[in-house]
Amino acid sequence: MKVILLDIEGTTTPIDFVHKVLFPFAKERIGKYVEQHFDKLSNEIAQLVDESSHDETYTVPVDPTEPGSIAAYLEHLIDIDRKSTPLKSIQGNVWKEGYEASELKSIVYEDVPPAFERWANEGRKIAIYSSGSILAQRLLFRYTNHGDLTPFLSHYFDTTTGGKREAESYRRIGEAIGPNIEEVLFVSDIPAELDAARAAGLSTLLSLRPGNAEVDKDTSHRTISSFAEIS
Repeated sequence: MKVILLDIEGTTTPIDFVHKVLFPFAKERIGKYVEQHFDKLSNEIAQLVDESSHDETYTVPVDPTEPGSIAAYLEHLIDIDRKSTPLKSIQGNVWKEGYEASELKSIVYEDVPPAFERWANEGRKIAIYSSGSILAQRLLFRYTNHGDLTPFLSHYFDTTTGGKREAESYRRIGEAIGPNIEEVLFVSDIPAELDAARAAGLSTLLSLRPGNAEVDKDTSHRTISSFAEIS
């Protein structure tokens, strides 16, 4: 494998950090952020209004002229963990302020930094594919409990590439990284994502970390509990 493509949540980073630190941090501050930057969020607001018009989980009309209305819908999307591109964009900027003010420090598993160094020394590319925005991904790996890990990373992909359970998304990633999709290994804690990646021609590994959701014992994907197992 010449490229190691990694999910974040449950793969490089504990799920609890995402759900118990990052999400609450964003929810608490997103209203103030929207109010302060409302004039610069026209693209995200248009996407949110369109998304809400098809959203059966939210029955309150979203007013594109009212920061409070936009913020309320964003808070709802955080609560239901919606993989919404405009939400992820705004969240990334909220987290940027937190990281730069030293209010946030991200957590990666202990085996991640030595694995990154080993793969880099072996001449392998390391890439990230997460539902979080590319900005959020860069921030997470820049401000970790093991220092700045971004020098090890060559590519970042988010939902603008496509859904993580769609094979076409992985084909696009393969084309972007090149040269051969068969030389890309994808590691994730979600079997459905691995199914899509394998359908596109990638090799796969299922990440079994403490706190991850239980998976079907009959999964056809080889499993690992540490990056040290990836030789």
